[in-house]
Amino acid sequence: MVERIGLVVHQGREVAVRTAVTVRAWAEKHRIGCTDIDVWKDHEGRRSGMAELHHAGDPDLVVTLGGDGTFLRGARIAAKNDAAVLGVDLGKVGFLTEVACKDVEAALEAVQHGGATIEERMTLTMRASRALEIPDGIESLLRYGHGPSLPPPAVRPESTEGNGWGLALDVTALNDVVLEKLARDHQVALGVYLAGRLLASYSADAVIVATPTGSTAYSFAAGGPILSPNTNAIVFTPVAPHMTFNRSVIAAPDEPIALRVLPHSGQAAVSIDGQLRGVLDPGDWIGVYGSARPLRLVRLRPTDFYGRLRDRFRLTDAPATGVDGESDAFFLPGDSPVPPDLAHLRLPPPASDAR
Repeated sequence: MVERIGLVVHQGREVAVRTAVTVRAWAEKHRIGCTDIDVWKDHEGRRSGMAELHHAGDPDLVVTLGGDGTFLRGARIAAKNDAAVLGVDLGKVGFLTEVACKDVEAALEAVQHGGATIEERMTLTMRASRALEIPDGIESLLRYGHGPSLPPPAVRPESTEGNGWGLALDVTALNDVVLEKLARDHQVALGVYLAGRLLASYSADAVIVATPTGSTAYSFAAGGPILSPNTNAIVFTPVAPHMTFNRSVIAAPDEPIALRVLPHSGQAAVSIDGQLRGVLDPGDWIGVYGSARPLRLVRLRPTDFYGRLRDRFRLTDAPATGVDGESDAFFLPGDSPVPPDLAHLRLPPPASDAR
């Protein structure tokens, strides 16, 4: 049962604004509180995820109206108190959004009456050698033409200084943590450690530490692999490295990845899910690792990740296969029940239901 809704709206899209009216009306009809969150004006700063939660009265469902970017805005808030997230899209195929605007009332009814399931996605958190800061002048340079940035992440209460393990930061990343160069004519120089062991020292434009969910975002654009969102793993991908070894490395979720800015490097910007959150100086470090708190996504039907992958990237079949005609959309050998030795696998529904 939903008791309170937090609403994140892409204010630049008329259809999202109209759909927000529908969500508020549904909530009022069911006597459920509904508060707009992650809303700011040009002269205002944005609040942290925890501050947004308190402002919204600790919702147990966050509804996002927009694309994957709007979804990420809602996800950073929802993950703070294990709220579920329902992503409503604006007509484009997204990897994270679940329903079209026209179906939002039916989706809310399904959530309210037990017709939806919850899918968990791995998230990342981090520690740092010191609290993150954004020096004066850098934010306006890096965010020209965008809305206000998020504040640097707060230090979590369990942190203790002087123990060598750095400060635990209030960070939840659904997609990725990125360390990138600030100066156009200087690459960032980093020592990269996996599970405490030096992998290599990199000179690169950036390095990306991504979740399986984030493997289809910046990491993919930089040449990284695509991972099923049903896996638990961490993907490390360098961006334009000046070295022979330019491959991604896939680590286990309990293998932390530490990035130390080397003494001769310039400053490096820290971005979390595409948002600038701090700047590191030579000698600083961050450690990125799997969070104990996953994100809870509302799903109304089994996720067709690979179908979305084909649609989103407009995958086309090799010309040499054209002589064989179009391949079937699903590999379903028959309509009979699934054999016992395959019953534990993720398979599409029977052919009669899949069409």
